[in-house]
Amino acid sequence: MKTGPCNPKGLKQQTYYNHAMVRAGQPVFLTGQVAWDADGNVVGKGDIDAQARKIWENIGLALAAFGVGPEAVVKLNTYALSRETIPALHRARSAFFEGYDLPASTFVVVAGLADADLLAEIDVTLILPPD
Repeated sequence: MKTGPCNPKGLKQQTYYNHAMVRAGQPVFLTGQVAWDADGNVVGKGDIDAQARKIWENIGLALAAFGVGPEAVVKLNTYALSRETIPALHRARSAFFEGYDLPASTFVVVAGLADADLLAEIDVTLILPPD
């Protein structure tokens, strides 16, 4: 089986995600990550750039716990309060994945999140490499 990004002909071709990411190994489904610090405080209240950076920092911590990095991520689901957050979320995601293939990705506008001060949440699916 071929691994890596997959962008079938006939689907919109773009630079900000891949339609599929194929990896061999064990899937792991992270809970949605938000801009909480280790004590549960919201980082960057009202500041989507600060929250986006913190979300990706938290995702990086979770990946490190499994001994992997951005290369293991195959799918993202991003939930945000408005479309206006897209540029900041893309900047933070691009910085996190710099030098790596972008995973498949979905963006959804929602009415609210678990904490009223949160502006976005990202859940990640990753594949741990075979032993």
